[in-house]
Amino acid sequence: MLNLCMLEIQVEEPRPGAIVIRLSGKLMMGPESAALESMVNGRLDAGAKHLVFDLSELKQIDSTGIGRFISTYNRLMPISGTLGMAAAMPVVRQSFRVTRLDTVFKFYDSVAESVAAIPATEM
Repeated sequence: MLNLCMLEIQVEEPRPGAIVIRLSGKLMMGPESAALESMVNGRLDAGAKHLVFDLSELKQIDSTGIGRFISTYNRLMPISGTLGMAAAMPVVRQSFRVTRLDTVFKFYDSVAESVAAIPATEM
């Protein structure tokens, strides 16, 4: 677990190539969001193709935080990867709705639902 001032990041790999990233706290401009991007890029470089972000404990996000998800999405699309957003609190979900990014990202009610949505051919 990476624990910085405002953001905690926990990672688990439920199966090869699939990563669940649990975010707790605030995803805002600063070193925390840079650490998230670095960690995600490292996992993608190591072969992960399917990412699920558990947003159930993310309490606040700003445009920099949203930008981190856009960057991840842009890296996954050329490799036919998937990006699932799971269990977002209403305030976080609203940030995506206001920017209309809720039409780009796939949101799920739970981590299990998001992991289950990974194409069967990839399992």
